[in-house]
Amino acid sequence: MGLHRIRDDSPRGFTLLELLAVVSMGGILVAILIPVLGDIRMSAQMAQSGSNLRQLAIANHTHALDHGHFAPADDRWNDQRWHGARASASAPFDPTRGYLADYLGTSRRVMACPLFERMTTSERAFEVGTGGYGYNSAYIGGLPAQEWNSDGSRKAARPEQIHQVKTVMFTTTAYAIGDSLQEYAYSEPPFWDFGAGPSGLRPSPSVHFRFRDRALVAWYDGHVSAEARLPRQVGTNPHGGDAEAHGLGWFGPDAENGYWNPARTGP
Repeated sequence: MGLHRIRDDSPRGFTLLELLAVVSMGGILVAILIPVLGDIRMSAQMAQSGSNLRQLAIANHTHALDHGHFAPADDRWNDQRWHGARASASAPFDPTRGYLADYLGTSRRVMACPLFERMTTSERAFEVGTGGYGYNSAYIGGLPAQEWNSDGSRKAARPEQIHQVKTVMFTTTAYAIGDSLQEYAYSEPPFWDFGAGPSGLRPSPSVHFRFRDRALVAWYDGHVSAEARLPRQVGTNPHGGDAEAHGLGWFGPDAENGYWNPARTGP
């Protein structure tokens, strides 16, 4: 009788070395996948936010076609804004009654930036309903000289007054208050302009660079881009917020208030 090799078909457990290899490989895969999945989510949120901004620019141009001027940023009593209104100073803010409401679809509301919704933690707010976006109130939703119409609305720019296509219309915005962020309705330029040109006095910045240190911008011609934050000295925040720590600042040049000013002589 010859010798027969006995075959062992019983299940064999993993050796410690094999288990360590599997665990190590799993760790490597997780390390690879987490940033990729994060980028996918960030890209989706960025695309949605960019679409929201584009819709705001389209709505504002449609307003200009109907009225001969862009939507007023607010009124002289601070009761009505481009994104909502209140009946009086003590009444609740209604985000369906803004100057742009008739052009924002059946909801009459600004669509919210999905990333900003996750980032806001402060219950204190000037008013709700901005969606995390701010209007160029200094040069499009208003004029530097702070003129008012007979109905109390701010006198806004007319299309023929915009001489630079690359002019900011809306941007992603926020306001630092204490250690948190809140909504803010205006995209503040690099310097206050009281009617005689940029004053050299900086506001507390409101442009929010929430997408990996990029802010989304809806330009006058309706296209949307992501702009990098450039180092700037920031103005005093009267509410104790740290603008730089919260990713607030400016992009583009400072001269003549940069891309906010449609009458600038530079590019």
